Amino acid sequence: MAEWQLPRTFRSGSGAVRWDSLGDPDRDPVVLLHGTPFSSYVWRAVAGALARRHHVFVWDMPGYGTSEMSEGQDVSLAAQGQVFTELLAHWGLAEPRVVAHDFGGAVSLRAHLLHGARYRSLTLVDPVALSPWGSPFFRLVGEHAEVFERLPPALHRALVREYVSSASSPGLHTTVLDHLVEPWLGELGQAAFYRQIAQADQRHTDEVQDRYGEITIPTLVCWGADDTWIPVDKGRELTARIPGARLEVIPGAGHLVQEDAPAALVAALLD
Repeated sequence: MAEWQLPRTFRSGSGAVRWDSLGDPDRDPVVLLHGTPFSSYVWRAVAGALARRHHVFVWDMPGYGTSEMSEGQDVSLAAQGQVFTELLAHWGLAEPRVVAHDFGGAVSLRAHLLHGARYRSLTLVDPVALSPWGSPFFRLVGEHAEVFERLPPALHRALVREYVSSASSPGLHTTVLDHLVEPWLGELGQAAFYRQIAQADQRHTDEVQDRYGEITIPTLVCWGADDTWIPVDKGRELTARIPGARLEVIPGAGHLVQEDAPAALVAALLD
């Protein structure tokens, strides 16, 4: 699955969204949400495995991966939650199973709690869900995005490669790292990279985190034991806030569990 392609397009209020589905359309639907600064590419192994039993939907959020990137684009958590709600309606999915990573976790939670999106079950993988969030680097860039946008391309490339690499505990294969970094290069990609950080406002999780006790659907929280972006203690706190939720800590995995331990993640999802 080295050639990961999203051939279909949905025109959202925040720009064109690229998406695709895998597996038998008559089977139980599962929707996968990526995080930042990633894309649906991180789900390729998991999506392929789940597609043996499910109808799997993957998409790149506006401003990410192969979806539209444009000046002045709204790529905030608020906008992405609305886009996801629109996508579910476009796909005709009344109650899919939802699996959401990082920033995508916040998107799925906002769509469920604020926009009435219904899920059959929810799996949150190292999600951005509880304050405070954002590493010192992330906050620094967010406060000075207009300065970082003017970095020479070679320095920008090095910065993004180092940042993305730090999401993995054992380290990413060079080909994988290249694929994850590539959308953020060039004039358009560089501006989009800093745009999405500048718009990552904690108030968008503050609006919903006191409502996690309202979640009544079966919920699994998965966390990489070696996550240095969001420590596993956040996973324990989140699990305690959601009635009946279960925590699965995955050994040897960092923040990018899909890359570090895809087999263990698939096993947890199938359970």
